[in-house]
Amino acid sequence: MSSSERIPFPFKIIPLEDEDQKKIAKDFVGNPTGLASCNHWGFKLSATVTEQELEDLYNHPLDPRDVWVVTPPKCGTTWTQEMVWLIANDLDYEGAKTPIMPDRYSFIDFAALSDKEFEAKFAAAAAKEGEPPRSGPMDMASLANRPSPRFVKSHLPFSLNNPRLLDTCKVVYVARNPKDACVSFFHHMRLIRLHDFLGDLELFMDYFIKGQVVEAPFIEHMIEAWNLRHHPNLCFLFYEDMKKDLRAQIRKVSKFLGKDYSEEQVDKLAEHLHIDNFKKNPWVNADHMKDGKIMHTDRGSFIRKGKTGDWKNHFTPEMNEKFDKWMAEKMKGTDLTFVQELEKQD
Repeated sequence: MSSSERIPFPFKIIPLEDEDQKKIAKDFVGNPTGLASCNHWGFKLSATVTEQELEDLYNHPLDPRDVWVVTPPKCGTTWTQEMVWLIANDLDYEGAKTPIMPDRYSFIDFAALSDKEFEAKFAAAAAKEGEPPRSGPMDMASLANRPSPRFVKSHLPFSLNNPRLLDTCKVVYVARNPKDACVSFFHHMRLIRLHDFLGDLELFMDYFIKGQVVEAPFIEHMIEAWNLRHHPNLCFLFYEDMKKDLRAQIRKVSKFLGKDYSEEQVDKLAEHLHIDNFKKNPWVNADHMKDGKIMHTDRGSFIRKGKTGDWKNHFTPEMNEKFDKWMAEKMKGTDLTFVQELEKQD
């Protein structure tokens, strides 16, 4: 098969049961039609996603010069994107003074996770206020007009991304302890109006465990990548390792991308990426979306705590027991393990 030949999408889109869809629509205002399972282990996207969209993503154009960041949501994605972009672009801090998305990265699966009915209402409301129409700057189309090397963000698992991806492009993948990811995703789902979760953390955790949250389940996503970790074009990182020794991970990614930086340069990048500075960086903290239309203005910020072990401040003993039981079942047969807290972190 030639590199230009389209590959048929191998999975069927399967909507959830009606009762589950009704519950999701009630608790996630931004997903009024619910979710659909889109691969062999039930990865969830909007119920309005089409097979054509998924086939287009499965055949996403690839260029050997491009660099991808692939993660489940809330696993340090934006943090890693900034690190990767600066390393690949010779530490161009001036060039990094522009929104990380959509200016520097394409978020290719954005359209597939958003409910088309909700998006249409969102666009109509904006038009009524006299705003210019949105051209989908974070979706797949934005990639075509960018010069290579291009930078791509995807929350899709490898089984839904182009199967030629790892043989063509460099990919940095980040995994994170699912407990912290769950807490972070809960806050994110409350913040972003395209999801707009109305319940509490305990209810959200139940959805998370059932894999009934958009771009979940997480553990299968990470196991799938873990099993590919020895591929020469894959750099597999753990969020907790970045928290424990960011400089070591900067060196690891630099070597992976064919770059060599001095200790002083590594120190400067680590300082730039330190969570205290990162939270204040308007180019990564989605400041351009803080007008209340895309994000609620009273539910926190896009970049939150960036801590390992924060789940301990949120889970009750009963929630933790339930989560541990679920994780133990999911992790059977894999040597992938997660660090749940750190004694010391930056």
